[in-house]
Amino acid sequence: MDVGAADFARCLPCLQDRVGRAAFLGLDMEFTGLHSAFPQNNQPSLFDSPAERYQKVRQSVQRFTITQLGLAIFSEENSNKYVVHSYNFFLFPSTLGVTDAELTLSTSSIQFLSHYGFDYNKFLKDGIPYMNELQENILSQRLLEGNWKVCSALNLNVVKKAIDEVTCWIAAAKEGDTVILQDLSDSQMLDVQLVLRQALPNVWTQPLGDNEVMVKKVSLQHRRLLESSSHDSCQKELILTSARGFTNLFQIIVRAKKPLVGHNMLMDLCHLHDKFYNPLPESYEEFKKNIHHLFPVLIDTKTVTKSIWKNYQFPRVSNLLEVYEVLCSSDLNPVDPTCPVIAFASDSARYAEKAAPHEAAYDAFLCGSVLLKSAHLLLCELTDDAATANPSFSQYLTMLAEYFNKVNFIRGGVSSIVRMNCRIFLGRMLPADTPLPWLSVFEVGHGWMKGRSTRSYSLFVALILGGSQRTSSFCSPIDLSMSFVFCMITKITLSCRSLSIATGGTLRM
Repeated sequence: MDVGAADFARCLPCLQDRVGRAAFLGLDMEFTGLHSAFPQNNQPSLFDSPAERYQKVRQSVQRFTITQLGLAIFSEENSNKYVVHSYNFFLFPSTLGVTDAELTLSTSSIQFLSHYGFDYNKFLKDGIPYMNELQENILSQRLLEGNWKVCSALNLNVVKKAIDEVTCWIAAAKEGDTVILQDLSDSQMLDVQLVLRQALPNVWTQPLGDNEVMVKKVSLQHRRLLESSSHDSCQKELILTSARGFTNLFQIIVRAKKPLVGHNMLMDLCHLHDKFYNPLPESYEEFKKNIHHLFPVLIDTKTVTKSIWKNYQFPRVSNLLEVYEVLCSSDLNPVDPTCPVIAFASDSARYAEKAAPHEAAYDAFLCGSVLLKSAHLLLCELTDDAATANPSFSQYLTMLAEYFNKVNFIRGGVSSIVRMNCRIFLGRMLPADTPLPWLSVFEVGHGWMKGRSTRSYSLFVALILGGSQRTSSFCSPIDLSMSFVFCMITKITLSCRSLSIATGGTLRM
């Protein structure tokens, strides 16, 4: 179900009720860009520590914004059945009384979303506003001071026209006379009312239906009485609620404390913090503390599925949809009474008929479904009587407990690391065929890992210099056929649990 600014306020009470009754929530986002090219060397590196990677992600999050947020609400029904309400929220930064936001677009991201049919008109014309706590405090202070600022260039022209019309009318108007301003959008109606009240102490404004505002000439005493009325549409709290927009739902989700499920969700978590909570802190440790406070239970399906590979020989897959299809295959998850049944609600039925990869609501559904199917595999492996029981979600959570708050950490886009034709080990040249038992060979990248080490080890990585070609990091498969190479040696300590060098690791949030 697509939700824009025009429908959001109407949908919010129902969303609050469904989030409150949910077993867990699936989350996915689409952005205007992923990795900023500014400043230089901001691209993710194979050698990033978690703190270094966070700083790079932080700089990118500050430049790019969310175009679409997908929320899949999984409600547990009887007999191990889950009903899913999946929503696409189109978002656009608030222009209401706050500093005008700047949007940065990555051409590759825009091209990617366009390829999958993203509707930019909904994003630009009907995006739901949002703001974080810092922006809300600035807006609240301006309302207290009566210092309203029109940030939207479009609204500014409308406000100027309204002021001209009202000042011409009021000169000859008598107390009690009215004039109607027409063809105003919701944000324009608010801007016009606040500016007119601020500029003219002897007028009162009231919104009417059909995008109209009535302006009435009143006495100063009557104006003071109207300002204290509980029916005033321009009360501070009503304005703040309108300006918060999607942040109202974010706060509902935070208060609900439901398990939040994503796939490779570090970037998603950074945007949630920055756009709806507070600007990202410089400290990586402070970011982790804040995220844990907001979402006590995070489950990254990338972390889960990487772990269960060792017991179930997945074929090579490259994206979330393919992971879902593998888990749905009869070989891995045979249809039996104990398997979780996942059904779309009527407002999300179109996803039951056709896949929609890289549409945020559909990908959020995939995250939740992959979680349930993975948990079911783990439960069946542990218990012999799973076939006779109807597992509850609490049982699934118990199986997934070891993955709580472990967010996948993508170390780099390496497709493979192969053995070197020649090696320098502790300053000594070794023959090409000298076995190095601590050097594991992985085939990674977008697919599943083909090999894994069983213990911690130190890996000495050779950075190859040969002829005019220079490879400073592992960005592609390395094939060394030259007779002589010069090597620089870098020591990297790897954990067998994180598999840091080739497949990425996990961030304990």
